[in-house]
Amino acid sequence: MSALFVVDPGLLTTIQDRGRFGHQRVGVPPSGPLDRAAFVVANRLVGNPDGAAALECTIKGPRLEVRHDAVVAVAGAPMGFTINGQDAPSWTAVRIRTGDVLAFQMAQAGCRAYLAVAGGIDVPLALGSRATYLRGRLGGQGGRALQKGDALPVGRPPPGGAREGRTVPPALRPAYPAERECRVILGPQDDRFKAEGIRAFLEGPYDVTPQADRMGYRLKGPEITHARGHDIVSDGIPLGGIQVPGEGQPIVLLVDRQTTGGYTKIATVIGADIGAIGQTRPGQRIRFRRVTLEEAHAALAAEAAWLDRAVAVAEAR
Repeated sequence: MSALFVVDPGLLTTIQDRGRFGHQRVGVPPSGPLDRAAFVVANRLVGNPDGAAALECTIKGPRLEVRHDAVVAVAGAPMGFTINGQDAPSWTAVRIRTGDVLAFQMAQAGCRAYLAVAGGIDVPLALGSRATYLRGRLGGQGGRALQKGDALPVGRPPPGGAREGRTVPPALRPAYPAERECRVILGPQDDRFKAEGIRAFLEGPYDVTPQADRMGYRLKGPEITHARGHDIVSDGIPLGGIQVPGEGQPIVLLVDRQTTGGYTKIATVIGADIGAIGQTRPGQRIRFRRVTLEEAHAALAAEAAWLDRAVAVAEAR
């Protein structure tokens, strides 16, 4: 059934699920949410599986008319969520009724918010996923961002799962500062950089330029100097890989990244901090801090524990 009708699509709103995996060998990136933790919380609040398709809203979310009663939750950047012009709580499962109008303002902090609806956005699968890959025109709503007039189908809510009132308390909600520290593991080509280049990279800071999207973030700051040239034989690009072309400015590659590339990669952002990159907007700053592989694993475990605790508390309230 079509439960949501798009009156205004917002600046950039796409349908995302957990991602499209197993196709990078043929040049198709995984896509999926940039802030995985906020995406998962929104889904859990409405009783969905973690990977159910939801809306990723960028800077300013859409205006939606409700065509069928449902339960929704918004998590991520504070974006002035309203129902029928009245402030509505984020990080909370709320019931919406036929004829209601959901709307968002400009994000007050951060960059991306996620709107999950019980049952998930039920668009057709493309290569096993509903995630929108904009450059490849694949998945989601015809491979594109939402447009005015789109009718979004919603699946059947999970039995007993769609319950309003679940809420993550403010003390457990993340902050969205204007300057972020992101943890990295050096490599895989850190040996191709001078010691002073690595030092400059780790001391920063780096400003996010307007060339920042789901594919990657171009940053501007202290020059990172190469020791043996910036070109390599093309190899695979991991999520969070940081390329440094000849001009010495880093590019953080994200969920819609190209799958191979021939620039040296000085470091890789750890998985738990990809969301921090995705919640940083142009004009804001990022600093990088080196960690070990063991510390990266511990950070991922801490994120998983936070997710479990946040939603467990939400269930209990």
